[in-house]
Amino acid sequence: MESKNRTIVTEIIILGFAEIQGLKGFLFGLFMVIYVMTVLENVIILAVIKDNGLSHAPMYFFLSNFSSLEILYTTVTVPKMLENMLSKSKRISLSGCIAQVYLFVSFVSIEYFLLAVMAYDRYIAICNPLHYSTIMTSKVCSILAFTCWFCGFLSTVVSIILISQLDFCGPNVINHFFCDISPLISLACEDIRVVEITDFIAAMIVLLSSVVITVISYTYIICTILRIPSKAGRKKAFSTCASHLVVVLIFYITTIFTYARPQAIHSFDLNKFVSALYSIVTPMFNPFVYTLRNKDVKDALRRSIAKLKMSLMFKRPSVFINRIK
Repeated sequence: MESKNRTIVTEIIILGFAEIQGLKGFLFGLFMVIYVMTVLENVIILAVIKDNGLSHAPMYFFLSNFSSLEILYTTVTVPKMLENMLSKSKRISLSGCIAQVYLFVSFVSIEYFLLAVMAYDRYIAICNPLHYSTIMTSKVCSILAFTCWFCGFLSTVVSIILISQLDFCGPNVINHFFCDISPLISLACEDIRVVEITDFIAAMIVLLSSVVITVISYTYIICTILRIPSKAGRKKAFSTCASHLVVVLIFYITTIFTYARPQAIHSFDLNKFVSALYSIVTPMFNPFVYTLRNKDVKDALRRSIAKLKMSLMFKRPSVFINRIK
């Protein structure tokens, strides 16, 4: 009788940053600027790599994948969050919420795998430089990239199937700024232990496989760098992987805090802050980390800017002639 009286939830209300309503206008402007900058920065990196013919090099092939992922990664959550900031209802359909969970968590998993593959690439480049071109062929790079994307989307399937079979009968309010697994399943009106355990196991498989590859790769990298006799040589070798290492550390620390837990998070305020760091703020800084600490990317960016200036100069010669006169 009790189950018959239940009202099945078909829509979810996302509170967002309701606790700081007085800053809604400021936060909307801030997140809008961050989102636009994130997309623009990564589009520029993709354009620079293509314009300078760097995509054939494994390091820049994976960087192109990473930049594409960052665009998708932020687009899954930020536009809807900005819409909710301007909307009074702040609603999303239950199916839309589950789809957002699937895409977001999949992209997180893909980023783990992609960062691990990029660590492996740096290991081959530094520890086996003479065999680098024969090991990291275009075919191998394509297979590795495809595996990252395929395994990332696959890793979340079981959890999402279990979530889609749950009954949500109220309340229908999520104390977050997007649909994430923990706040969503906490709204279910039935036992969620199986979903929690399944999600935890999937998260640990993704995390451990990525961490093991990354740690082993950097252990060999550090040992190899320390054996280089000259200080200049050590510095040059370390500079080729420093930007990747910074991105890895920031991403791992924030996402491990959020997802590597055997139970749902009950205090979502801190979770919202950490989630905002790795899902909104960090993607904006990643392109700066790669471009400012990578000489080849900086040189390629300068060449692209020079080409653009020359192109504009030849397209508008009369403007420059009039300036000379």
